[in-house]
Amino acid sequence: MAVNLRGRNYLKLLDFTSEEIRYLLDLAKNFKDLKRTNTPHKYLEGKNIVLLFEKTSTRTRCSFEVAGLDLGMGVTYLDPGSSQMGKKESIADTARVLGRMYDGIEYRGFSQELVQELADYAGVPVWNGLTDQFHPTQMLADLLTIEEKLGRLKGVNFTYMGDARNNMGNSLMVACAKMGLNFTACAPKELFPEESLVETCKEIAAENGCTITLTEDVKAGTKNADVIYTDIWVSMGEPDEVWETRIKLLKDYQVNKAVMDNANPEAIFMHCLPSFHDTNTTIGADIAKKFGIPEMEVTNEVFESKQSVVFDEAENRMHTIKAVVYATLC
Repeated sequence: MAVNLRGRNYLKLLDFTSEEIRYLLDLAKNFKDLKRTNTPHKYLEGKNIVLLFEKTSTRTRCSFEVAGLDLGMGVTYLDPGSSQMGKKESIADTARVLGRMYDGIEYRGFSQELVQELADYAGVPVWNGLTDQFHPTQMLADLLTIEEKLGRLKGVNFTYMGDARNNMGNSLMVACAKMGLNFTACAPKELFPEESLVETCKEIAAENGCTITLTEDVKAGTKNADVIYTDIWVSMGEPDEVWETRIKLLKDYQVNKAVMDNANPEAIFMHCLPSFHDTNTTIGADIAKKFGIPEMEVTNEVFESKQSVVFDEAENRMHTIKAVVYATLC
């Protein structure tokens, strides 16, 4: 049966079948080939999209803007201070206004409920560029990168280290379950994913012949891993006071050479970025000064190693977002 995603919202991978995700990945590969060969593909000329950002971003904004322009669309960017959404105008009213002017709406911010409300009222496809609970556009880029580097998805041993209950921990667990990767969350128990989501993912994983594992043991959690993945320890929007507690909880879950040596010899390292792997950022320098930690979730040695595929992963945001926009608007 042919896959047709026209008019669909893209809010979380739980809403999509494995076959639909496979279709988006294959479409992204095609768009990547077109981009690499400088082949014009303005398939959506005459359409317009708007990008609503309550949380700023380099990769998400640039990916959506380049994707839109490559497809021939007009793109409007609204930063946190450029919209009355939620202040002078309700979410529902904002959605209904923008839905009359644009063919699609991207939202990046805090609440999953908010992006759902936008989708309920807009009348046009809404795409989730990140909420506190899920980050579905990142997932397609990650899956595409893994397949490019390892040649497969099914049966891959995938380990996520760090705060496993944040949007990345949640989303990666769902993505692995949907596409047949064996997912391991390697984290302190206090930072395990929500139990109800774990149970949902275990049911999905059973259907796709893969497993979901939660462990506090770094050696056991990273043994025979094909992918080691991490994220920053404090997410955007969390208060600065969280840093001290989070560092104490996660300092033993840093991705370093010992972790990579414990994984499979051909294992790759992944990170959604930005990363605090040195002190060349304001936050990195500040945390090093306050807590004496010059490298946080990953060491610079691993980040800059041949096993690191973080910049391929970042580029793939553009190709996979292009696939999502095209598939839901064409």
